[in-house]
This record gives sequence, C-alpha cells and structure tokens, in this order.
Amino acid sequence: MKQSSDSTKEEQPIQDFSHCHEGILKKLNQLNELPALLEPAARAREIAANALEFFREAIFEHHLDEERELFPAVLASAEKGAEHDRVQTLAKRLTDEHREMEMTWKRLEPELKRVAKGQDSHLDVAALERLVVQYRAHAQFEESEFLPLSQTILCRDSHHMAALGLSLHMRHAPQKPVTYI
Repeated sequence: MKQSSDSTKEEQPIQDFSHCHEGILKKLNQLNELPALLEPAARAREIAANALEFFREAIFEHHLDEERELFPAVLASAEKGAEHDRVQTLAKRLTDEHREMEMTWKRLEPELKRVAKGQDSHLDVAALERLVVQYRAHAQFEESEFLPLSQTILCRDSHHMAALGLSLHMRHAPQKPVTYI
C-alpha cells in the first residue's frame, strides 16, 4: 500500500501541470473570442462619434432653421383664424418636441462621448431607444402634417417661398471675414 501512495505523490507534479493547462486553455479560448468582438467595438465607437458630430451640427441646426425661419414664415403667411391657429398649434408641438429630444440628447451625450473614446460607459440604452422612436415619430408627423400644410400656405404667394429660401440661404452662407482698409 505504501507504494500506491508513493506513486500518487510522484504523479502530483504532473497533475499540477495538467491543471495549469486547463486554466491556460480556458483563457486562450476566451482570447480567441476577441477578434470577433473588435469589429463591433470599433463600429460602436464610430457610430457614437458620428452621432455626436451629427446631432450638434445637423439636428440642432435643423431645429433652429425650423424655429427661426420655417415656422415664422408659415405663421406670417397663414390666413387669420383657424389656419393660423392650426399652424401655431403645430409649430408649438414641434418646438416642444425639439426641446424634449434635445434634453434627452444632452443626458445621453456624456456617455456617448465615452463610447466614442472606447471607454467603459453606462449608456442609458432605454433612453437612447426612446430618443430614436420619438424622433422617428416627430419626423413622420412633421412630414405628414406640418410640411404639406406649409407647402400649401407658402405656395399661395411665390414671394413667400422665395423669401424663406433666401432666408435659409443667408443663414447658412459662409461668412467672409470683414477687412477694413
């Protein structure tokens, strides 16, 4: 019997090496998952960075164009009474939706910046999903309700449509630096 316990003691170092290999192989299997995760991680950083730039440069500017140019132009051209009241109600609803979506964006923005940098993030996924759903509904409502009404109202007088076009052009025209001689 003594011999079998001696042989077990002799086998122990080999078993220790074998157990180490189990742990090493487990870690290597995990490492092997890494290539499949790199592309989605890079895509997440790219999407976050693009969204940060796009929201500030396009969406916020779009809201300003509507609120400073389109809504006032349509209101000014609307017939007094029911039409004017409807335009005012629609413009208020759309403006309120702009503010609400912008507030949601501002809450999401810090975590999106972290995602864009490849840092750990606690992105509020539910808020992000709500923003996307809300913006889709907002755009659909504007496309189906407000913009056709705006087209009808502004097309009554070609000067009104031209004035809106000029106003938008001037708002977005590159500003030349003023030089004094």
